[in-house]
Amino acid sequence: MKKIATLLLAAGLVFGAATGASAIDFKAKGQWIMSFDYGQNGTFQGKYKGHKPTGWNNSQDDFEARQRVRLQLDAVASESLSGTVYFEIGESFWGKATGTGRGAALGADDNSVVKLKQAYIDWMVPETDLKFRMGIQNITTPAYASGNSVLNDDVAGIVANYQINEMVGVTAFWARPYNDNYAGTTHSGQKNWRANYMDNMDAFGLLVPLTFDGVKVTPWGMYAAIGPNTFRDAQDNWAGNLANMGAGRNYVNSGLFPAGGPRHKNFSEADGIANRKLTSYGNAWWGGLSGELTMFDPFRLAWDFEYGSVTWDDDGRLNRQGWFATLLAEYKLDWATPGLYGWYASGDDNNPSNGSERLPSLDGNNTNKYSNFAFDGDPYIARDSVVGHGMAGTWGIGARLKDMSFIEDLKHTFRVNYIGGTNSTTMAKKMSREGVFWNSADMGMEALYLTTGDSALEFGLTNTYKMYENFTVTLEADYVALWLDTSTSAWGARHKEGKSIPQTKDAWNINASFVYSF
Repeated sequence: MKKIATLLLAAGLVFGAATGASAIDFKAKGQWIMSFDYGQNGTFQGKYKGHKPTGWNNSQDDFEARQRVRLQLDAVASESLSGTVYFEIGESFWGKATGTGRGAALGADDNSVVKLKQAYIDWMVPETDLKFRMGIQNITTPAYASGNSVLNDDVAGIVANYQINEMVGVTAFWARPYNDNYAGTTHSGQKNWRANYMDNMDAFGLLVPLTFDGVKVTPWGMYAAIGPNTFRDAQDNWAGNLANMGAGRNYVNSGLFPAGGPRHKNFSEADGIANRKLTSYGNAWWGGLSGELTMFDPFRLAWDFEYGSVTWDDDGRLNRQGWFATLLAEYKLDWATPGLYGWYASGDDNNPSNGSERLPSLDGNNTNKYSNFAFDGDPYIARDSVVGHGMAGTWGIGARLKDMSFIEDLKHTFRVNYIGGTNSTTMAKKMSREGVFWNSADMGMEALYLTTGDSALEFGLTNTYKMYENFTVTLEADYVALWLDTSTSAWGARHKEGKSIPQTKDAWNINASFVYSF
């Protein structure tokens, strides 16, 4: 009898545990991406004072094979409570055993490429419509036309959302991009002196999405406090690369520094900034107005406007402020959606001592809807950003035929973009003459620094075939032609010192991507 009672008790415990577990609904999502590139990223030819000028990521081979896996698990208790964890494996370059993109060499035993992309909880205040999301999550400032130019990345923080009524909502967030990364320095024989001291960056944002009949408008603002030691290395200089901190970002390229950035050691007009010891927090703020007009469907009009400023009380040469504006008009037909668009972003003037006049960016990897190659717009892992991660310091006009379809499950998008620079040629002349132009990390610029005398032309064709419900094959071809101003007023200033005028090699790429999503 005891054995029977024991068995019944054990069965009760098992069924009780099963009943409790069933209260949580586990949902899995994932994506496998296999990508094959053949192309060239574009190159400046020649050397100058030991610098070999290159385009973006020029260390890549002409042919690259790589992959990425994303796995997301949602634990849903109810509509009011859930948790999410999101892992990313890769991108892994086939055959690479060390460094960035490793893990796909013979044996494939390197598990260091597994990354925690997101981990957060969603919950609601009982009996209200107030929602919270806490943890590592994607935070994006609004953009309806071109894509985001300020922030669109995974970051640790808290987001609160409240829908006041059908027309008005409010979203507020606090994010902490960086903290406790300063290793300290040596002072009076004491190592790691002041480690983690005043090295935090905290960002606070407010968005007010307004929805009316056929019109959406979102005014927004964001403020960030930047500690004086946030990006200082052990040698008491501002570090340009944060890979050793696990950030995987180049702070200078992220767009917070001016063109005459803090690591200039050869630029006389910025002399001393490299060893500048800041004592106070920097102040950064952004504001914007994005929206779309759909009341005349199938006609759609969308726009983005953004302004930003970064100021340091210690030295005005480190300040940066600028703006960006774009307008998109498109008309949806049965077989395609033709569209015309243009943008303009402020550029540097000819005076490095007053900082930069380009739009600052908190996140250097901004999703771009106008370009898959010149800017950071490829949806998978194909090479892109050959002109730059963002559009700061550029202007352009473009046209596209989006989602052309003549055969079921097969779509095509064709785009052409003319890109010009808004930065002063005199600034380029000063940079070139000092020999620091070639090191873009030191310059606080993206892959290419386009002046008012420089231009580029991009062509792109994307073909997407939905082979199965969850399996998509994409074939894409892109080409970017670049023309530099080789007069003595810009990059030709190098010729005065007996050096050759820089020559350019156009960038192009053919990519095949195979994507399985569930």
